[in-house]
Amino acid sequence: MTQSPSILEVRDLAVSFGQGDAEVRAVRGVSFTLARGETLALVGESGSGKSVTALSILQLLPYPRAWHPSGSIRLNGQELVGAPERALRAVRGNRVAMVFQEPMTSLNPLHSIETQVGEVLEIHKGLRGPARRDRVLELLRLVGIPEPEKRLGALPHELSGGQRQRVMIAMALANEPDILIADEPTTALDVTIQAQILALLKELQGRLGMALLFITHDLGIVRKMADRVSVMNMGEVVESGPAAELFAAPQHPYTRRLLAAEPKGKPNAAPADAPVVMEARDLRVWFPIKSGLLRRTVAHIKAVDGISLSIRQGHTIGVVGESGSGKTTLGLALLRLIGSNGAISFGGENIAGLSPSALRPRRRHMQMVFQDPYGSLSPRLSVGQIVGEGLEVHKIGADSTERRAIISHALEEVGLDPATQDRYPHEFSGGQRQRIAIARALVLKPRFMVLDEPTSALDVSVQAQIVDLLRDIQARHGIAYLFISHDLRVVRALADDLIVMKDGRVVEMGDAAKMFTHPQTDYTRALMAAAFNLEALEPSTTAP
Repeated sequence: MTQSPSILEVRDLAVSFGQGDAEVRAVRGVSFTLARGETLALVGESGSGKSVTALSILQLLPYPRAWHPSGSIRLNGQELVGAPERALRAVRGNRVAMVFQEPMTSLNPLHSIETQVGEVLEIHKGLRGPARRDRVLELLRLVGIPEPEKRLGALPHELSGGQRQRVMIAMALANEPDILIADEPTTALDVTIQAQILALLKELQGRLGMALLFITHDLGIVRKMADRVSVMNMGEVVESGPAAELFAAPQHPYTRRLLAAEPKGKPNAAPADAPVVMEARDLRVWFPIKSGLLRRTVAHIKAVDGISLSIRQGHTIGVVGESGSGKTTLGLALLRLIGSNGAISFGGENIAGLSPSALRPRRRHMQMVFQDPYGSLSPRLSVGQIVGEGLEVHKIGADSTERRAIISHALEEVGLDPATQDRYPHEFSGGQRQRIAIARALVLKPRFMVLDEPTSALDVSVQAQIVDLLRDIQARHGIAYLFISHDLRVVRALADDLIVMKDGRVVEMGDAAKMFTHPQTDYTRALMAAAFNLEALEPSTTAP
C-alpha cells in the first residue's frame, strides 16, 4: 500500500448524539485530507457540524453520549477513533493542537499566563524550572506579546481580547504540532486585531510548516487564508475543492447561497431635514481610578470624552472602533443607563438632569438591543412574557388578551410565528433569538434604538436577514438608530453617518458613504483595510 502524502485522513466520519428515537445525527459521512503546510477551511453555518468534526479528530466529544456510527480518522497512519486514552494524550496538544473561539472561557481565570503555557510544556516535554520559563518567554515573543517578562504573572482578565488569543496560540504551538485546528479563532475580535491574528497564523504556519484546519463561517477570512475549502451543511460536506475555484465557480446551491449572503444594500433614504430625535453635546463618561488606603481618586478612565452628535428620525449613525474605544459606553450614556456629564436631548427635551422616576415614562421611546440575545433574554420567561414585559411596565393594553394581540403583531413584524410566544429562548436559533430581542424593543413603538453589536454572534446569512429586517422596520416606523459594531460590512449596509472612536474620542465623523471610500485618518484607513482588504496589512508582531 502506497503511503499517502497526507498527514491527516478523515474517511466517512459520522457522529451521533444519543441513541434510538433520541439519536441526533450531527455529522454524516464526512471525508477530507490534510497535507503538511496546507490550510483547509471547514465552512458552514452554526449547526452544520464543523466544530463537532474538529473535536472528533482529538476525540474530545462527550463519549458515550456522542458516538461514531462509522468513520476513520488517521494521523500519519495512526487510527484515532477508538484509540486508548494514553495514545490520545500523546496526540492532544502535542502532535495536534487546538485554538478555540473564545479565549476568555478557554483560559483558566485563576491561573497565570506562565502557569497555563508552562503546563503544556511540562506535560509533554517534561520541562520545569528555568528551562520551562525560558520556553514560555520564547513562545510569548513568537506570538507578539509585548514585554512578555511583565506578562508572565498576569491573569487572563488582565489582557485584551487579542492578547488572550495570542496566549492561546502560544499554548497550541508550544510543542510544535503537525496540525493546528483553529475553531473560529477571530469571531470575537475587532477587525484590526482579527487581521493581525490571521497574519500571525499564516506567518507561523510558514515558519513551522504545520498544517492548519481552519473552522469559520466568515467567507472573507476563508478567501484569504485557505488553500482548499470544504463546505458543510446539515452535517454533510456538500462541496469541496481549491479555494480559488470554489469562490470563482461554486457548484452547490448552498455554497452559492452562502457566498451571496453578505449584508448588502444601502441605508434607507430618509429626509435630510428630518427632525432631530437624539442629541448630545460634549458628552463625557469618566470612571475614577482610586488608590491608597483612603481610596482617593488619582486619575480617570475617559471612556467617553467630549462627544457631540445628532441623530435624525429615520436615520442611522454607525459607531465603529476597537474594543475599549467607548462605543457601548456612548450608547448606554445616551439612554441614561449610566451616569454622564454633558447635555443629552431627546425629542427636544433635556433629559440629562431628569430623575429616574421622571425618566421612566420616556424610556418606552428609547430602547436597546444587546449583542448576545441568549444572555439578554431570561431563560425562565416565555417569549410572550419577554416581549410583553415592557407593555406591563408602561401599562399598555387594557388586559392580557389585548397585550397578547400586541405581542403577536410585534413577533409578526420581525418574521416570527405568533404561535411561538409560549416557547422559551433555548428552543430558538441564534438568529431567531435576536429577532425576539428586536421584537421586545419594537413592541413599545420606540423613536430611538441603540443596537449594540446585534449581528456579531450570528452566521453571515443570518446577519444579512437581520440587516434587511432592521432596514425594513426603520422604513416603516421612522426609528432613529445608533448602530454599534466592529463589522464594517454590516455598518456600510445600514449607516447614513459614521463615527469612528478610539480611546473615548471621535477620530473621524461624517457621511458614511464618503468615509468608506475616502477615509481621512490613518486609524480609519487601518479599520477599512482590515475589514475589506485583509491582505493589505503586513503580519504584525505588535500585540493589540
